[in-house]
Amino acid sequence: MTDAAQTPPRHSRRGLVVPFAIVGVLLAAWTGWWFWLADQIETRLAVHEQALSEAGWRVSHQPVSVGGWPFRTRVAFPAAEIVAPSGHGVSAPELVAEANAWNPGHWVVIAPDGLTLSRAGKGRIDIGGDGARMSVSHLRDRFPDLRAELIRPTFTPRPDAEPFPIASAEHVQFEMRPHLTDGVAATDELDVLFRLIEARGRPGGPVEGAARSGRLSMEIEATIEQASRLRGVDSAGVFANWTAADGRFTGVRGRLLAGESSARISSDALSARADGRLEGQLALTAERPGEAMAGLAGSRSGAVNRVAAAGAAAAASAQGDRPMELVLRFRDGRTWLGPFALAPAPKLF
Repeated sequence: MTDAAQTPPRHSRRGLVVPFAIVGVLLAAWTGWWFWLADQIETRLAVHEQALSEAGWRVSHQPVSVGGWPFRTRVAFPAAEIVAPSGHGVSAPELVAEANAWNPGHWVVIAPDGLTLSRAGKGRIDIGGDGARMSVSHLRDRFPDLRAELIRPTFTPRPDAEPFPIASAEHVQFEMRPHLTDGVAATDELDVLFRLIEARGRPGGPVEGAARSGRLSMEIEATIEQASRLRGVDSAGVFANWTAADGRFTGVRGRLLAGESSARISSDALSARADGRLEGQLALTAERPGEAMAGLAGSRSGAVNRVAAAGAAAAASAQGDRPMELVLRFRDGRTWLGPFALAPAPKLF
């Protein structure tokens, strides 16, 4: 028998090496992309912080850390504080922003250890609960999509702060996105949605009074005109510039539930005075509004005109349990129900 016949054939190992080589090249390319993206994020953060500072904002935090390789980008801001020129702001022991490395235009920001809300001239409120998060996407568009939510939040004013009307809630949600007309984003309009689910008022406050020690829920949606004017560098904040440009809330629709009382609300347009108080009127289709008015009359809030609330309660009670068509007017800085001035008009800034 010949030697050639006795020697087994040799198989090439190239087939085993090639897949590993391809994976190695792809991993090296992806790692390069990830580190380039992380560097870009840090650079853009520095640019945005400088721009905010020049616009009158105060942004501070301890050194930022960037991680999340290989599939995420995670940016941590320890001891973060962001304060607008108006004096309103938020701070947190840590803010964490995350995005998928393949989709850096969609970010989710969480506050794992809670937030502190700063109210200009009114003090600070600590916000606890089961979660605080915000997501923002379409960052390259004129207006991004934004969604913020608080899950079972609690609101605790600091000892030197003014009272806050809500002590806790099951859910708070805010959404903002470009207004669409025939499927196309409008030039200068934004749609906004606000939900407050099963809020409990502070003892003796107007929310507890209106809900008769029950819970308050509301859902309100509207379109903001002149949305590009929502910016400003003075102490009055973004709404002052918007108000001066004749900005309005249009297509206002919503529903309120306060204890046993409920109402559907609508308004074609609402604006704001130079001092930030709302102007305009809301149409309400209310069920059992007398109970909410009576609760307001019995509250210990200095912002509520208890005599006027008692008069409105008596007038509403005369209608029994039948649904009532009512109109709330925001005029002269006050909230009016017929001839009764119930409380100051809501204030934007």
